Amino acid sequence: MSAADWLVVAPSILTMVGGSLCLITRKNTQVQPRIGLVFLSLLVVSTVALLAHVLDKGVVTMVMGSWLPPFGIAFTVDALGATLAVIASIVALCAGIYGAATIDTSRRRYGFYPFLLLMMTGVCGAFLTGDVFNLYVWFEVLLISSYGLLVLGNDRSQLDGAVKYGILNLVATNLFLIATGLLYGKFGTLNMADIAIKVREIEMSGTVLSIAVLYLLAFAMKAAAFPVNFWLPSSYHTPRIVVSAVFAGLLTKVGVYALLRVLAMLMPAARVEMADLVALVAIATMLTGVFGALAQSDVRRLFGYLVISGIGSMLAGLAIGSTLALSGTIFYAVHSIIVMTALYMAAGVMGAMGGSFDLRRLGGLYGVSPAFAAVFLVLGLAVAGLPPFSGFWPKLMLVDAALAGGWTWLAVTILASGLLTSIAVGRVWIFAFWRGGPEGTVDGASIAAPKLAAELNSPGIWLPIGILTALVVLFGLLPEWMLEVSARGASGLVDPAGYLRSVFGGAL
Repeated sequence: MSAADWLVVAPSILTMVGGSLCLITRKNTQVQPRIGLVFLSLLVVSTVALLAHVLDKGVVTMVMGSWLPPFGIAFTVDALGATLAVIASIVALCAGIYGAATIDTSRRRYGFYPFLLLMMTGVCGAFLTGDVFNLYVWFEVLLISSYGLLVLGNDRSQLDGAVKYGILNLVATNLFLIATGLLYGKFGTLNMADIAIKVREIEMSGTVLSIAVLYLLAFAMKAAAFPVNFWLPSSYHTPRIVVSAVFAGLLTKVGVYALLRVLAMLMPAARVEMADLVALVAIATMLTGVFGALAQSDVRRLFGYLVISGIGSMLAGLAIGSTLALSGTIFYAVHSIIVMTALYMAAGVMGAMGGSFDLRRLGGLYGVSPAFAAVFLVLGLAVAGLPPFSGFWPKLMLVDAALAGGWTWLAVTILASGLLTSIAVGRVWIFAFWRGGPEGTVDGASIAAPKLAAELNSPGIWLPIGILTALVVLFGLLPEWMLEVSARGASGLVDPAGYLRSVFGGAL
């Protein structure tokens, strides 16, 4: 094994070490952010190097404790896992920078950076593991840390949101564990490559289909798919904006990733059997999200519903199941991670400028900052899937795949959700930026400028929004690299021969 193969476990090691150091220095609120940002930067470097290694050498496997597969716990990294790990690490670094400017001393002391790094341990571990039970463990790691971030500050609304978030995830986690127990009882292994081989050697049975349905329900809860999505808009508006941003960007996408890995790669026959069900869930999720967004006046709740709508688009690709459709889902996941994180951070700026997150109390923000108005417009167009930004290409791929596969209603729903999303974000831009002042004021009324200069003069607020917006524009104008990477990730799901060879080598 070459030294470069140790990049497989580098993200987990770096985040655990960084989180521990931040915990040790929790009373020094000036040093703690610096440590956190150093390790988050190292995380970005390690995941980028890992992706480059995977694209050059193919799927990479490392087995813990010299126990050969399928007995040892394996870390197996393909283009899909490595790509999502890179995007997740970039978003986490942006959240760390934004948090350094917006998280107060008390919340630093009580664990913002240790929780953030621990959450990234779970997120990266989930993307890089090659063992189903290990996937469960990494889910638990990220959930424990996300609970800590959710209640950071102990406001009443935060505790209320944490209860809803916790109960739903407790149910989902138990379903995940039950399904994993049944899976082990059926196949005698939890190694993903070994399961993929054994599933293809047997005929479809009621037991396998039941396991797949349990996984679908468990991961759909974690991804906030219909009808188990009510917890997300009830929870994501309660914590600090930077916490909401990283949650909206990352946590639901781990659920989508798990669905892709388990249903598309491990149990493809079961996915075919459930394709109509997944398509109905996708349609309901898209429509629930956009109609919910149209009904909201709170910007944070509105963006929460847009997260849900995006999950529906990703599930549409899973329902279709072709290489093009799965490639569109992967590209859409990358796009959604970036744009939803940026939109929540932008919501924080809007709240600081206008003193409220309520659209009825916002107005005149274009006059305060035309540049910020332009940035928000770019993000709004991107989340709606309009050119020339990052959301256009995955939606085009999904519609093309739906029409090619005879899923006409799915294609119509994807297009309709894009139109309704345009209306929802256009409404935000018109109310908050274009009109002269808040509801009930004389048109042209301005917001108190001295407060704006004091609160929004930090580069730590504008830098992460600028980085994420630049990625939205870059992936829209120059999509070739992302198209190639997502295609390689999708091909690995449809035909996991390279994944299997990496794990078993000549023994295959």
